[in-house]
Amino acid sequence: MDAVRTRVGSRWSDAVKRLVTEFRSFDRPSKLLMVNQFTINVGFYMLMPYLAGYLAGPLGLAGWAIGLVLGVRNFSQQGMFLVGGTLADRFGYKPLIVAGCVLRTAGFLLLGLVDSLPTLVIASAATGFAGALFNPAVRAYLAADAGERRVEAFALFNVFYQGGILIGPLVGLALTAVDFRLTCLVAAAVFAVLTILQVRALPRRASTEERRSVLSDWRTVMTNRPFLLFALVMIGSNVLSFQVYLAFPLQAKAIAGSETAATALVTALFVVSGVLAIAGQLRITAWARRRWQPGRCLVIGMGLLTAAFLPPMLATHSAAALVLAVVFLTLGTVVVYPFEMDTIVRLSGNRLVATHYGFYNTVVGVGIMLGNLFAGTVFDLARDAGMPEAPWAGLAVIGLCCAFGLYLLDRRRTLVTEPVAA
Repeated sequence: MDAVRTRVGSRWSDAVKRLVTEFRSFDRPSKLLMVNQFTINVGFYMLMPYLAGYLAGPLGLAGWAIGLVLGVRNFSQQGMFLVGGTLADRFGYKPLIVAGCVLRTAGFLLLGLVDSLPTLVIASAATGFAGALFNPAVRAYLAADAGERRVEAFALFNVFYQGGILIGPLVGLALTAVDFRLTCLVAAAVFAVLTILQVRALPRRASTEERRSVLSDWRTVMTNRPFLLFALVMIGSNVLSFQVYLAFPLQAKAIAGSETAATALVTALFVVSGVLAIAGQLRITAWARRRWQPGRCLVIGMGLLTAAFLPPMLATHSAAALVLAVVFLTLGTVVVYPFEMDTIVRLSGNRLVATHYGFYNTVVGVGIMLGNLFAGTVFDLARDAGMPEAPWAGLAVIGLCCAFGLYLLDRRRTLVTEPVAA
């Protein structure tokens, strides 16, 4: 046992050293953007996992009202990514990042101070639209600053991203145990500090885009056929990755029996996913780059995502199968993410990069919404029909279709070229 602990500790130490070395190798803007994303996720995830419980408990809102508040937040972010990306390309990345942080500060502050439904809807819309403002800008800025090291930059970016997801809920759990309003105020304070940091330390990156009409920019993106094909195929990848928030918690509840045991199992799944992503992202990305081209990496990553749904399909009442599924899902996401972000830049031809990111996230967001509707419906039907393996089989089929689509795009070299946008 001591030998195992020593080996695990040594590997974790090596991963941390590699992370620090890689982090130091980037320029100041890239390093700042990575730290910013970690802080953004800590502030966001310390609050959002507990919002529904607060709305239902202390505020006593009806189910439809809770759904409205959460739905408005999701739509104001996913539905407005294209707007945020377009504004970033026209006015620069830094102003949009700062504006998003200011708006999220105000939104979280409102959530902690108000209790009427109309005001809660406004606050929820503000927090969502804030994400639509800064997310495309952050990714486009990072891609521009990293240059030829985009893949490495996005791999490291994902480590900070996952770190925030891992730590945020733990901080929020401690604060919410005192009062959810305190959680809101602390989250607002985090974004207020982040706003000041952006203003003072983030260099402004001037836009090199030729000023044209918004409709002309959107037409450029929407007539970029390789990019559109890639975005449509990658809906499946993102639907599968999202199941850590939907299918896996539902299965954990079915396995555990009690609410307490289900919560413990879900927490364990998130910890496994977060630790694996943080410890393995850089090493796995470097290993994959040495062996395959980006298109092949995407296909292989998609295969891992698909494989994640086989253990729970074969052993539907096994907690171990669910943990194994999370391991495969995390590995697949770790392989796919940096090459996915890099491919968007290449297919944009390095033109209107933030707008391409915004449109991509909007397409994927709509796909995730429809995919979750499908998954939730199939879970209900399968439970009633006594066929618990059916949802997992359906998700695996989605993965196979996505992997085949990526294989065709890669084989036709659609993902290799960098077309110049018209």
